[in-house]
Amino acid sequence: MKFSALILLAAGCVTAQVRFPQPTTVEIQGQPFTEFHKGDDVGKPYLAPLRSASGKIVTRRYPMESIPGESRDHLHHTGLWFSYDDVNGVKLWENHPSYTKPHIGREVVRDLKAADGKMVAEIDWNDPEGKALLHETREMRFSGDSKLRTIDFQITLTAAQDVTFGDTKEGAFAIRLADAFTEKRGCKIVNAEGLVGMKNVWGKRSNWVDYTTDLEGEKLGVAMFDHPDNPRHPTYWHARDYGLFALNPFGRHAFDDTQEESRWKLPKGDQLTFRWRVTIHPADADVAAIYREFAAKK
Repeated sequence: MKFSALILLAAGCVTAQVRFPQPTTVEIQGQPFTEFHKGDDVGKPYLAPLRSASGKIVTRRYPMESIPGESRDHLHHTGLWFSYDDVNGVKLWENHPSYTKPHIGREVVRDLKAADGKMVAEIDWNDPEGKALLHETREMRFSGDSKLRTIDFQITLTAAQDVTFGDTKEGAFAIRLADAFTEKRGCKIVNAEGLVGMKNVWGKRSNWVDYTTDLEGEKLGVAMFDHPDNPRHPTYWHARDYGLFALNPFGRHAFDDTQEESRWKLPKGDQLTFRWRVTIHPADADVAAIYREFAAKK
């Protein structure tokens, strides 16, 4: 039986106790939730691992940890992150520090503050020579209760020079889920229109997408939401059946070859702001109600 919209809306108004034992670590209701990784050994900052209210880890451990039997593809799929693989031709998605491909850039965290239930990171998106392409302000607000864990993101990109986002599927706001969230292991992928499965969800525009599965005996879901005030809402979804779960506002022709190629230009000094939500929830939660509560926030 699904939670009622009323219960979910009420839960969304309750701010659970959020603590930062260290500047980079997050606890909710006294339990570990996640950590923000930002050191010299990462190509881009990310949150990992992410846990459900019951404490189960919903993100893939690799490459941060070596877990027997876990998939080991795509070194650059680390936790929950935001990047893109064509910013003036610079690759910021497929940019693991071990890669030697040309044109690889790096996202460098200049500052991080954690207080009042949120983290705010100042991040430079740099080209291979270390010159800034974009300045990002990433606000991450954490909340939860006995059933839900939620992160609300507000991200502002400021062009440090004239920037063009190319048209590629390799982006942008993404999470790599644990292997239990793969279709071959029974994961169900569904979007806001009720389309089911990667073949029907990938490349479509939608308000939200949800992955649900049985994780260590508990039926859990991970949903991602695109706020209606975002540019190019509803976004395209780069949602894959092997656990990669991403939304992409920058690509267009890469997802739908009937559309013109997107060459999104951002002149120096101009800004883009996006708001996204990630919620870890029981599999029978009313995801549409969670979206309506998020969409109503101004």
